[in-house]
Amino acid sequence: MVEIEKFYITTAIPYVNAAPHIGFALELIQTDVIARFKRLVGNDVFFLTGTDENAQKNALTAEKLGIKVKELVDKNAKLFIELTKTLAISNDDFIRTTEEKHKKASEKIWMKCFEKGDIYKKTYTGLYCVGCEAFVTEKDLADGKCPEHLKEPEKVSEENYFFRLSKYQKELENIIKNDEIKIIPETRKNEILNFIKEGLSDFSISRPAERVKHWGIPVPNDKNQIIYVWFDALINYISAIDYENGEKKFKKYWPADLHVIGKGITRFHAIYWPAMLLSAELPLPKAIFVHGYVTVNGQKISKSLGNVVDPNDVVKKFGVDQLRYFIIRDIPVFDDGDFNEKALIERVNNELVSKYSNLFYRITSFIKSNFNGKVPEGSNDKKLKLVFEKSVDRYLELMNDYKLNEALMVVLNLTDELNKYFQENKPWEVIKTDRKKCNDIVYTSVNMLKVLSILFYPFIPNSSQIAMKCLGLNLEWKNIEIDLNAGRNIDAVMLFKKINE
Repeated sequence: MVEIEKFYITTAIPYVNAAPHIGFALELIQTDVIARFKRLVGNDVFFLTGTDENAQKNALTAEKLGIKVKELVDKNAKLFIELTKTLAISNDDFIRTTEEKHKKASEKIWMKCFEKGDIYKKTYTGLYCVGCEAFVTEKDLADGKCPEHLKEPEKVSEENYFFRLSKYQKELENIIKNDEIKIIPETRKNEILNFIKEGLSDFSISRPAERVKHWGIPVPNDKNQIIYVWFDALINYISAIDYENGEKKFKKYWPADLHVIGKGITRFHAIYWPAMLLSAELPLPKAIFVHGYVTVNGQKISKSLGNVVDPNDVVKKFGVDQLRYFIIRDIPVFDDGDFNEKALIERVNNELVSKYSNLFYRITSFIKSNFNGKVPEGSNDKKLKLVFEKSVDRYLELMNDYKLNEALMVVLNLTDELNKYFQENKPWEVIKTDRKKCNDIVYTSVNMLKVLSILFYPFIPNSSQIAMKCLGLNLEWKNIEIDLNAGRNIDAVMLFKKINE
């Protein structure tokens, strides 16, 4: 019996001091595309997302609103859970860092690092950015402000517990350099290596309980201190798979095959997290995928600019597959990209509708009208089939390299090829003079349409499932190779409708 290869993939876990916006929707969609692809080709996938609820900013936001912190995090966590459903995200679990199993896992990791001699207590004075939930240095700032949050950090002096990050400097450098943890893309790997070479300092991993309003996970054996939010947040990747009791889920899925994160938190994942795992003597994640940010109409997302886009509103207005398609098609995988409704409408109308949906309807309705809705007896056009076979190989290569937009372009180009084939071969004319030739044209067209619908699945899952149902097949990778049986019933359907501006 062949063992199915596991694939454990995670998103970062966002703070819940506010409702989710289009930036996190990008991360969810990118991660889901990868997870669906891996399942499609036969991997045993475990896909995790969740929420980071122990942050100081949650306590401060709740205080401003005059409500209890738990009330705030419960309310906003629910919004993130609902978003996964709205975006058709196929996650297997949703971890909340206020869960008991996460608390126990965090305490267990703390004690392992403490017993290793990697945690010590000292008084520290430094600049602290509440938005980043981190101490920063002067060189991290731009014009005296945090470049991420455009605010001046506070000067803080306090007694905290520290983690001996400096101890792991050489080891971390070798791990990153040799791709033991592969950082994608290469530019992010080089940034991390340069940062490590400048010298790693020990970092604070607790906060006085009073300063963080007694919100978070208390330090084991010191209730006057709360575990630093990043130290506990990173542990979600193992707490969700039952690390605290060492059950079979942890043994089965750890280490993570891919952490999907935004560029602003690369250091935490590529330096702090591996160091914590080394200290706790646990295996390291295999790869970190770093994406860019989403701007809106060319501007950075900002509450003060009033340009925060709610992905729920976009889905209500245009549809979930429409948003998913646009995100992968238009936002570069590893760089910043822009969201705007006009561009989304153009992509949907000019590509999903004009190219794929119209093609699907043309072929299936032709079968419905001329072959009583049944696949005719025929044979595939060898030249077109070879084009499709080579493109499928390229698609697999690109998807396995996480070049999602390029893989989507392969599918789009195949759509053009099939459109061209159907148009040039004119089955509506051929049927009048050569039934056998028409059979072959239609047989080829419907089989290549099936290939397209399977390749589109990770990107537009709902529509692909409808398409495959119309073709009378399950959505399985093996059906790429299997031709439709003559006599199989086919339904005609319009998968997408034009959006009127």
